[in-house]
Amino acid sequence: MVKEMSNEIIDRVQRIASPVLSDGGMELVDIEYRREARGWVLRLYIDRKGGVTLADCTRVSQDLGRILDVEDFILNPYTLEVSSPGLDRPLKKEEDFIKYRGRLIKVKTSHPVGIRRQFKGRLLGLSEGQIEIETDGEVFRIPLCDVARANLEIEQGVLRKERN
Repeated sequence: MVKEMSNEIIDRVQRIASPVLSDGGMELVDIEYRREARGWVLRLYIDRKGGVTLADCTRVSQDLGRILDVEDFILNPYTLEVSSPGLDRPLKKEEDFIKYRGRLIKVKTSHPVGIRRQFKGRLLGLSEGQIEIETDGEVFRIPLCDVARANLEIEQGVLRKERN
């Protein structure tokens, strides 16, 4: 019941946040709505080419907060947080696996692929609903539906390029 309610809230917030973000040239990376030690938290991770700034997060938080106050569909008191996904951002959508082709990633699967459930290697791309990752000189094809979690890995060379 709580999970269903959380998913409904996340879906509705996603529909509301999308136009706010696209107006600023940003994308929604992820949304979390969950109970934590200090209470309920609605957390949005946003990004854009070149990265997001504190001012971007503040503006989105204020704009979205006003809309959520008017819509008033979240029954529990909550804290709204808006932040960058970080350098180890999650890969969630098919577009992410295309966009970050060539980058080092870490993947955890919900079911074993061969005998493994964890992979760290170079993302070769996405083809026919499967991501291709090269690790230890071997290429693995992992069905996207079996990806429990995927994140970018921090690489020194990439870090220097993205800062410039």
